[in-house]
Amino acid sequence: MKNRLTANIALFMTSLIWGLSFVAQRAGMEYIGPFTFNMVRSIIGGLSLIPVVIWVKTAYRDTRTKEIKHTQHVNLARAGIACGIALFIAMSIQQYCMQYVGAGKGGFITALYIVFVPIITVLYGEKLSRNIIISVILSLIGLYLLCFKPESGFCIYDLFVLLSAFFYAIHILVVNYYSSKVNAIKASCLQFFIVGILSSVLVLLFETPRIDSIIACKIPILYAGVITCGIAYTLQIYGQKYTAPVLASLILCTESVFAVLGGVLILGETMCFKEILGCLFMISGVILSNLSDK
Repeated sequence: MKNRLTANIALFMTSLIWGLSFVAQRAGMEYIGPFTFNMVRSIIGGLSLIPVVIWVKTAYRDTRTKEIKHTQHVNLARAGIACGIALFIAMSIQQYCMQYVGAGKGGFITALYIVFVPIITVLYGEKLSRNIIISVILSLIGLYLLCFKPESGFCIYDLFVLLSAFFYAIHILVVNYYSSKVNAIKASCLQFFIVGILSSVLVLLFETPRIDSIIACKIPILYAGVITCGIAYTLQIYGQKYTAPVLASLILCTESVFAVLGGVLILGETMCFKEILGCLFMISGVILSNLSDK
């Protein structure tokens, strides 16, 4: 019981950190370009996980044979590259759009990755449950209320954030595929370095970062890198170890609520009644997608 309570608190802290990361992403755009932000925070995120990797390595005795080690190293490289590419695409699209989309709205649209996951599995022959179909309908209604404006229609950047949510869903499926084959913390550490390297290519092509601008952006970058990537990820692993998957998903999906609260309290963002109603529809769809038909 004590472990379960502690785990639930850890998951709530993870959700809070992830939600407020949208505020950090939005604030970071005041100083540097989106690709520079992703490059620096991903590298810092990978570096912040190295102590965790070392702790895991020293905490347990290694009894693996050379053959098993070789196989696991190959799988780790494949997992890091595959997860890193999927995460790079999702993060790049999302971060670029955060220049034009509020933290709260961005958080709610991104949370739809939870609904996208079961939809994508249809390609593998799985059938959509009744709950998922209803979740999609609720999410679409919520997306319309949150993003559609009578005078201008949908904002293109809102739709691109939705596209980033799709790639976050792809990332989750890739992670699930490799989760039983590799050490999760090592794979996460490697994927962040892959994202950092790929982001550096976009930086060279489209941006001219300055050291003084990066230093001025130190608080959003450190939050997004160390706290979001390093601390939150470690809390998530601990929390999911002692909490049922459905409950864990329900707790983690509250990150969108924290994104809204952070946007209001820290950035001074506001939402009209129609947008708030859209958020309620979307969070209902996200929650319903995590429940079984029973």
